[in-house]
Amino acid sequence: MKRSARFVALMLLLATATAVTAYWRVGAVGADMTGKAAAFVGTLSDEQKAVAVMAFEKPERLDWHFIPKEYRKGLQLKEMTDAQRQAAHALLQTTLSQIGYEKATNIMQLEHILHMLEHERNTNKFARETDRYYFTIFGTPSEKGDWGLSIEGHHLSLNFTVKDGEVASSTPTFFASNPSTVMNEVKDGFPKGTRVLKKEEELAFDLVNSLSDEQKAKVVIAETAPKEIRAAGEPQPPADEMVGISFGDLDQTQQGTMKKLVGTYAENMPKEIRDARIDAIVKAGPENVRFAWAGATEPGIGHYYRIQGPTFLIEFVNTQPDPAGNPANHIHCVWRDMNGDFAIPIK
Repeated sequence: MKRSARFVALMLLLATATAVTAYWRVGAVGADMTGKAAAFVGTLSDEQKAVAVMAFEKPERLDWHFIPKEYRKGLQLKEMTDAQRQAAHALLQTTLSQIGYEKATNIMQLEHILHMLEHERNTNKFARETDRYYFTIFGTPSEKGDWGLSIEGHHLSLNFTVKDGEVASSTPTFFASNPSTVMNEVKDGFPKGTRVLKKEEELAFDLVNSLSDEQKAKVVIAETAPKEIRAAGEPQPPADEMVGISFGDLDQTQQGTMKKLVGTYAENMPKEIRDARIDAIVKAGPENVRFAWAGATEPGIGHYYRIQGPTFLIEFVNTQPDPAGNPANHIHCVWRDMNGDFAIPIK
């Protein structure tokens, strides 16, 4: 999409935001997030606020992405004082569970491995810095009214909308890992064998490889995995019809594996948000959830899956090599709200 067309699309979406009815709201985490966001803003100079704080209606609130960029909205961790970084991380911690926070900070640390491996091979096209992550507040964090939060950088995009002190939206929620398995020794990097998003991949392999031939005929939607998740960077999830095998067509053990896989994504969030996501799936009917696969069913060869129901979409792709050339060692995965990301309903 051309930039001008994208701008118009974002503005049209924002125009509907004032009439939003939240699909679910969670209070305690919203109040904590509001307090931590206000405290973070309170540490900033006027010059920093001009960068880190924008109006809630700004189209930048919906402009998310996970690719390396020379410029992003918001204030970088590297441009903060130690006290400001502490306040920023305190805010980040309120948006995620301890599991999710560890994944997010490990994703940041993977930038060191990317820098070292690309430097060795003279392939470094982008700045790879562990503190090149941006914090943006939209509106004024308070108990009344709407405000938003973006925490974003390469391979991480967290987006929240808070209404009257309660979280009304926590999507898109994007995590990635390059390398998905650390295969090269890097000074001051993670040890070989580290897998930041291990369960997201391992449980999916367990599930697809437990299927019968008859079940696989329903699950496999393509012999080759796509290069990327759908609607990457777009303000709303893809509207394609659900494909794959339904939850009800799995046996009890397979259903248990699928629940664990969905739970692996949900457990990245604070308990209130995690429970709200799972409750929404239950209310919409687990039998309406589908699992689809494309590509290989073993590591090291491109593979992709999606899990989708009326209220949510999970997509995972691992097709790209890591900086050392190890094939299919670069994960992208996302959780999106099929009722509408950013607390903006899909019509």
